[in-house]
Amino acid sequence: MAWSTRQLADLAGTTVRAVRHYHDVGLLEQPRRRANGYKQYGVTHLVRLLRVKRLTDLGFTLLQVAELGDADQHPREALHELDAQLARTLERLQDVRIEVRLILEQAAPTDLPSALAARIRHLGLTDADRALLVVLSRVLDLAAVTDFVDTLRELPPNPAAAAFDQLPADADAATRHELAIRLLPRSRTLRVMLPRLRSALGDVSAAARTVDAAVRDLYNPAQSDVLRRVGLLLRSRPGPVRIAPQIAARRLVRQ
Repeated sequence: MAWSTRQLADLAGTTVRAVRHYHDVGLLEQPRRRANGYKQYGVTHLVRLLRVKRLTDLGFTLLQVAELGDADQHPREALHELDAQLARTLERLQDVRIEVRLILEQAAPTDLPSALAARIRHLGLTDADRALLVVLSRVLDLAAVTDFVDTLRELPPNPAAAAFDQLPADADAATRHELAIRLLPRSRTLRVMLPRLRSALGDVSAAARTVDAAVRDLYNPAQSDVLRRVGLLLRSRPGPVRIAPQIAARRLVRQ
């Protein structure tokens, strides 16, 4: 029996493109050609193609299929490894599904972990505030950031926050200094949280540089300078602050 590439693909339930790709990667031998130059596939090609398709449908990669070859029709060890991998994948998908359900139930944004998204719903954060929180959740330990946000939620409203939001980029030095002073009491309250803010990447200095870059990009020069001034004021006070001023005086301390 002889089939064309199209006929072989149809019999195997795959595509001509897939057949050609299997040729390219060495999973399927090239067939003989007729006198007119057309390929002529036989039963051995069909059996091999069905095996490749079956294994890939189960979850094996093409590289794994190539390593298995045709000799072992029941690769027990490889199947056990695949079963373990599928179990891990199912567990991960279950976790993802739980996360998706939480996002739907809470009408939460997708750029923040659910634990944080639920907590900031009524904080009235600006777009810049939220973007900074996204960065913090990536470079710092999530549990510590969540505790930090919980501390913010328990604090009374700060009138200086509106002034910070409205601060023009060309605000003079006196205005910036006065606003930093107004923000300082709240920053001192939050300062006790700083030793717990550990880098999720294992490198506190790298986390601080990332947050610094985010602040420069998200806030105008005057606002960034106010945060810098708050950081300097905090650093001038006694007490172990291991991440200040880079993280101590960031935007979130003034909520």
